[in-house]
Amino acid sequence: MNLPATLPLIDIKPIGPDTRPASSVLVIYTGGTVGMEYNKRGELVPMKFEQIRKKMPELRQLNMNLSVLSLPEPIDSSNVTAADWLGLAALIKENYAHYDGFVVLHGTDTMAYSAAALSYLLENLGKTVVFTGSQVPVGRIRTDARRNLITALDIAVARHSTAGTVRVPEVCVFFNDLLIRGNRAKKVESQQYNAFRSENYPPLARAGIEVEFNDPQMRHLPSAPLHVHQHLDDRVVILKLFPGITEQVVRAVLEVEGLRGCVLETYGSGNAPTAPWFLNCLRDAQTRGVYILNVSQCEEGRVIQGQYETSSQLTDLGVIGGEDITAEAAITKLMFVLGLNRSPQETAHLLTQDLRGEISLG
Repeated sequence: MNLPATLPLIDIKPIGPDTRPASSVLVIYTGGTVGMEYNKRGELVPMKFEQIRKKMPELRQLNMNLSVLSLPEPIDSSNVTAADWLGLAALIKENYAHYDGFVVLHGTDTMAYSAAALSYLLENLGKTVVFTGSQVPVGRIRTDARRNLITALDIAVARHSTAGTVRVPEVCVFFNDLLIRGNRAKKVESQQYNAFRSENYPPLARAGIEVEFNDPQMRHLPSAPLHVHQHLDDRVVILKLFPGITEQVVRAVLEVEGLRGCVLETYGSGNAPTAPWFLNCLRDAQTRGVYILNVSQCEEGRVIQGQYETSSQLTDLGVIGGEDITAEAAITKLMFVLGLNRSPQETAHLLTQDLRGEISLG
């Protein structure tokens, strides 16, 4: 994400000269369907995002000051890279003291990856960062963009009524009617509005007539100041097992030059082939210093290495069990932990730990 020194802000003030907004939100538009419109040929193209004031005049009815920061060149979410995540984290760091909350407008295809990555990069996050977007462009009659954005804005500044403290001090995804922890989200639908689910962790909130928060599931407010990490190691890969996978394929993946980490998508509760060639491939990769994180292909459930014979040998080889982590959260966790450049022992230990609520231990 190559950004200019300063990006122009679009300010949206509430209606009425005497209005004293209760809060302020920075909306960061990175790209995606939410900011698209149809050209004369019927093709979806990025719109100039300052048009949001015209397309969503209801934004001025909110009791908050909105600043909209639009990237110079919107990114199709299929083209998002680790460098983009670092740039987004840097933007939040730069503006952290000036806003009560943040909303990131993002394409749906890789939103779960981006939200997971930001959850790791923003350590000791004491404000709300909500990722949202839409399945239908904002200019269409049956768009879901309006409801998603307006509810995300409400959530970004939500406070406890008694203490006045931040209600959702974490990175999350809001879509349709669910607020999901960012590193628990998974895109499961491309044709319906309910695009995201969290199978192994309860929603943080549900939006109906009111937003009903699930307070016991929230992360606690940190006692330390925000620390924004600026390193990710992208020398990682996902290897999804399937019946009939060959040694040539496995070696081609695990022997990529410079590879440091692999998310191994196994069957059921973490089971994998016991063929000698397969185990030798894993052993050779471990010898070269490749960290292997075992993640189940199942959307629900968890990895329990050693429950069956077909997974006990993975433990013996030093493969790390990923518990109930999603593949999206696992690959970004590998990037983050490897980017810390810790010792081999500490790196392996961190991969087993719950860093930002991404896994349920025990």
